[in-house]
Amino acid sequence: MTNSRPNVIVFFTDQQRWDTTGVHGNPLGLTPNFDRMAQRGTDAGQYATQTGVWRNGRTLAEDAVTLAKCFRQGGYTTGYIGKWHLAANDPVPEAERGGYEYWLASNVLEFTSDAYDLVMYDNDNQPVKLPGYRVDGQTDAAIRYIDAHQHDPFFLFLSYIEPHHQNHLDDYPPPDGYREQYTGRHIPPDLAALGGSTHQHLGGYYGMVKRLDEALGRLFDALKSLDLLDNTIVLFTSDHGCHFKTRNAEYKRSCHESSIRVPTAICGPGFDGGGRISQLVSLVDLPPTLLDAAGLPVPEQMQGHSILPLLHGPKGDWPEEVFIQISESQIGRALRTHRWKYSVTAPGQGGNSAPASDHYVEEYLYDLHADPHELQNLVNVENYGEVKAMLRARLIE
Repeated sequence: MTNSRPNVIVFFTDQQRWDTTGVHGNPLGLTPNFDRMAQRGTDAGQYATQTGVWRNGRTLAEDAVTLAKCFRQGGYTTGYIGKWHLAANDPVPEAERGGYEYWLASNVLEFTSDAYDLVMYDNDNQPVKLPGYRVDGQTDAAIRYIDAHQHDPFFLFLSYIEPHHQNHLDDYPPPDGYREQYTGRHIPPDLAALGGSTHQHLGGYYGMVKRLDEALGRLFDALKSLDLLDNTIVLFTSDHGCHFKTRNAEYKRSCHESSIRVPTAICGPGFDGGGRISQLVSLVDLPPTLLDAAGLPVPEQMQGHSILPLLHGPKGDWPEEVFIQISESQIGRALRTHRWKYSVTAPGQGGNSAPASDHYVEEYLYDLHADPHELQNLVNVENYGEVKAMLRARLIE
């Protein structure tokens, strides 16, 4: 029996660049399942931005408004599987789980597990070791959850660590045999120009992306076999991209497209046939979108906007820029419009010291029409004074 309300699944990857996907130009065939999903549903060129917890290690407030609480109030059963990163320790106390009922997760999954050694914690905070490659173990758990809740409207958040690097190895460990298939092949233009750790790591990274896409295909197969596919909204997105040490000494925290642009697609009721959205969409727009699509109220505390009006109505009121917050590597702020990228940083302050500063200096300016790979910083070019003044005013707003 099919529920009248749509099920909702979030397929959330970690550190995945937008240009790993076929629909965004990658020629290696890494993501056939994502590509079909994007062609069937709605594809957004999405940019990461401000979140409620401004760096890792910060604990989500117990009274925070979360998707789990909103869906539970709407009559949904809720589950969380995978990486959490919103608590202080492992295992995560029940009060710090954001209101999810079913729990199989680790706060810092990259520390409690390895590529072939997946350990997470259950509702009783007992360690659970799952067999297989880490992506597969999580996907198996998700399919079991879907099967057990097929007669209830459910909201499932499936959070992978892949294709994030394995911290203690400084490596991107794919399934056995996958690294060799992609090493020395297609390199995106920014990485080809700047180098970094690209040649050392890109083959393994691509192998991880490939396995994630295979997991996405397994998830769709499970939904189809249970006759849930047509009544399930699936959102695929990632938290940020990866610049492979080309922009600073680490992999991700910068204002550049390689860090902030991620692959995003939504399919299911309300989204099928929506096509590609040309407007700039941010992570904060996705929670209100999911609630709106499920027919649930969007809390006033949520700062984003549902993208459903972009599919079914006038588009004139949509913001023309997105705001970017950079933490840990620096205290940084940036603004991204269709043409310009403008970034400022707090001099002399560590990115872990505070969420914001009262003093910033200009760091980057890119003309994304002329320089889409951000290889020429214009911030000190005199001719762009008016452009910087305009973007500075918009950023301050």
